Amino acid sequence: MKCTYPLLAAILIFSSCGSKNRNKETTESAIPVIAEEAGRTSTVRETSVSGNIEGSQTVHLGFMVGGKVNFIAANEGQPIKEGQLLASLDAQNYSIAKEISDVNVGKAQDEFNRLKIMYERKSISESDFTKITLGLQEAKAQQKLQAKNLADTRLYSPISGVLLKKNTEVGEITAAGTPLFVVSAINTVKVNAYIPESELSNVKLGQEATVFVGALNETLTGKVTEVGAAADPASRAFMVKINLGNPGLRVRPGMIAEIKIASGHTSEILALPAEAVLHDLDNQSYVYVIDKSRNKAFKRKVSVGQLSGNRIEITSGVLPGELVVTGGQQKLNDGSSVIITK
Repeated sequence: MKCTYPLLAAILIFSSCGSKNRNKETTESAIPVIAEEAGRTSTVRETSVSGNIEGSQTVHLGFMVGGKVNFIAANEGQPIKEGQLLASLDAQNYSIAKEISDVNVGKAQDEFNRLKIMYERKSISESDFTKITLGLQEAKAQQKLQAKNLADTRLYSPISGVLLKKNTEVGEITAAGTPLFVVSAINTVKVNAYIPESELSNVKLGQEATVFVGALNETLTGKVTEVGAAADPASRAFMVKINLGNPGLRVRPGMIAEIKIASGHTSEILALPAEAVLHDLDNQSYVYVIDKSRNKAFKRKVSVGQLSGNRIEITSGVLPGELVVTGGQQKLNDGSSVIITK
């Protein structure tokens, strides 16, 4: 019996030490995180859509006559001024045709002058004089046509802007009326977007809109200038146009913009810091919710709504008052032990 007590004491001591070691290991394995209770907040409802930027005025230009291109003034992306010579054709054939028409006018004018004297003396009939009069008019009309054709070998820009497209090169033969150049005015630009039917009542003419241009990483302010009267048959969405100032001409046609238009209506939403929401490989949004009684974090799928500042609306998946991890969640797995540091 005497040997039993020392053995029992040793077992108790070993058990006590093992328990302490397990508690120590559990504490040390807990991942430090930052957490916040999910709560409701007031926000102004916004309509958010993507749009495409284009110039305030865009023209497609080509020659009124055919011929060989012998000069182009600018390359794509370069500025163009109103009235600037944009391109020209080899004008030799048109110049020769103009000279021939000038000669024909001279001949017709001489004959008219000679027969006019005879007509006044009653030496020729009225019908003969009428023929020479019409001949002179025809020669002069042909002269005007050839002069116009010669002038049309030079192409001028009707607006100031940027050369967006150049669909020809020096030496190419082009036909009359073929669109060769696209010039767009960009002192101000338009953002074209489609608004869902359900959001149309929140958009009004003259309303301010916030426009984020991702290519420039810049946010600008514009105004709604057009709201479509009829829905697009395929998408059932309505076209909205927003005018945007363009100082420095940095915003270019073809850029993509994210547009936000405030509705003016406030509402209560459940929101969390945007960094609390993660995405899995299927692009499903999720957060980690802490079980306070067990000090463990569990993965929870959520649905998200609009972004307001640095907070994002949670439409389902989290209840008010639940403790959500907002920092350090990248180290977590479903069921990880956590210790809240803030």
